[in-house]
Amino acid sequence: MRRVTTLEARRTALVLIDLMDRIIANQLAPRPGSEVLAASLGLARAFREAGGLVVAVRVERPNVAEQPPGSDLAAEVAAVADEVVVKRTIGGFHGTGLHELLTAREVDTLVFAGIATNLGVESTARVASDHGYEVVFVEDAMAALTAEEHRASVELDFPRLGEVVAAEELRLG
Repeated sequence: MRRVTTLEARRTALVLIDLMDRIIANQLAPRPGSEVLAASLGLARAFREAGGLVVAVRVERPNVAEQPPGSDLAAEVAAVADEVVVKRTIGGFHGTGLHELLTAREVDTLVFAGIATNLGVESTARVASDHGYEVVFVEDAMAALTAEEHRASVELDFPRLGEVVAAEELRLG
């Protein structure tokens, strides 16, 4: 039997991690970045239709005069994001104002997608859990540099932090 997770849209944010052209183009597993992007955009459209918040988080290298080519969000992600957060560490909370943004919007549940499963996604989710957010991971909307790294996060770490679902199992009410 397939489980369906229904979330209250107005109290939920979709958090898209590092969907930038240079990161999407990496050799990833268990799926290519193009599939992660497509799945994430499908989630973003569903969130926007239901009245949920879409937050895109992107990384910038600290202390450099110019970011590498492809460091902006993928154009499609920038187009669907309600808010953009720039991080300079692995996780999306430290020094970014993300927690304050979510608190101001009365968000209590975060749904995660993006790249890399075991780095940006997991780091951000761990702090989200520490802040008391309910956490949901959309497994088929993320990837890592290796299938083993992805699998370790999804099977070992994520169940300790929240719920792991497939995109088709997620409903917004």
